[in-house]
Amino acid sequence: MYRAQHGIYVTLREDAMRLIEGLIEGAGIKIHHLTSRLKTTGSLREKLRRKPGRYRQLSDVTDLVGVRIITYFEQDVAAVSRALEAVFDIDWDNSVDKSKVHDPDRFGYMGVHYVMRFESREYAGGYSPRFEVQIRSILQHAWAEIEHDLGYKSRAAVPREVQRRFYRLAGLLEVADEEFMAIHRLSQDYVATLPERIAHSPDGVFIDAQSLAYLIHDPLIRGLDLEVAQALSVPLLDHWPDPDRPQRLASILDYVGVRSVGQLQKELRRLEQVVVQFAAALAPELQGVWTPAGGARLGTSIVHYALWRACSHAGLEADVVARLLDLRGSSTTLEHRVRRIYAQMSDDAGQISGRSH
Repeated sequence: MYRAQHGIYVTLREDAMRLIEGLIEGAGIKIHHLTSRLKTTGSLREKLRRKPGRYRQLSDVTDLVGVRIITYFEQDVAAVSRALEAVFDIDWDNSVDKSKVHDPDRFGYMGVHYVMRFESREYAGGYSPRFEVQIRSILQHAWAEIEHDLGYKSRAAVPREVQRRFYRLAGLLEVADEEFMAIHRLSQDYVATLPERIAHSPDGVFIDAQSLAYLIHDPLIRGLDLEVAQALSVPLLDHWPDPDRPQRLASILDYVGVRSVGQLQKELRRLEQVVVQFAAALAPELQGVWTPAGGARLGTSIVHYALWRACSHAGLEADVVARLLDLRGSSTTLEHRVRRIYAQMSDDAGQISGRSH
C-alpha cells in the first residue's frame, strides 16, 4: 500500500517544505535550519510491528512525512507555531506543545509537535494526508538528540540517581535559552538606539560591528570614501560584497587603538585631506598586490586612515600592511614603501599630524 502511494507522499513532502519555508520567510523569522524526511518502507514495517493493531489503514500513520524546524531562540518556536496554525489544518488531538505538559521538575526539554494537513489541497485519492512537524530551539534540539542517543525515552527508564542530573540540566538549558533571548533583545535595542547615541554622545559609543555598520553611511565617512575611491580611480561600491566587512573594519580600528565613534570622527575630520592624499600616493605602490575588486568597498577611507595611523605608531608590530589589507605572505618590501610614503608626506607637511596616541 505504501509503495503504491509513495509518489503522493513525495509530493506532499515537497509541498510542505515549500509552503513552510515561504511562511517562515514571510514572517521575517530567522531560523537555524529546516529539514524533512520521508519514512522508508523498512521503518514503517518496524513501526507497525512494534505497535500491532494501532494502525488500521495507511492514513492513520501520521509521520510518513516529517518536517523539523530548528530556531535560534525559544521565542521563535511560538512565532513559527503561530505562522503554521494560521495556514494548516492542525490535528489538535494528536498535536502537543511539549514545553507545557511537563511538571515543574519536568523530564526533558522539548518543543512543539504538530500533526497537520493542507486545508484546501487534495492529492490522488481525493484526500490530503497528515504529516508531522517538530519545532524546537537549538538548545531544545540538543537536549532531544542527546537524550535519544542515551536511549532514555521516559522518566521510568532513567535510573533514579541519574534523574536529578537530568532535571538540573533541563533547568540550565531553559535558563540558557532565556539568556540568549535576552542577549538578542539587548542587541536589537542597542542597534535601535545607535543613531541617537551617536548624535548626542559619540565618545560614549564603542567601535564594534554594529556601530560601524551604521557609521559607514554617515555623511562624513561616506563623503571621504567617495574621495578616496576617486583618488584610487575606481568606483565606490554601494553594497556589502563581504557581510563581515563591519566586523573587519572594527578589528582594524581596534588594532590601531581607535576605541570610540567620537574618536574616529574627530580623527577623520582632522586628517580628511591627508587620508585622501595618502590613498592616492599608495595606489601605485599597491598595484598588483592589493587592488579593489570591482571598486572600493564601503569604509575604504577607514582602512587608509588606519594605515596612516599605524605608520605613525612605531610601537606597532611590523607587517602592518599585510595585517590591515589582509594580504597573504610576506610584505616586508611593501611595508617599507608604505612607511616611506608616510614619512615623505609627513616631511612635506612639516609635521606628522598623525602622531597621536
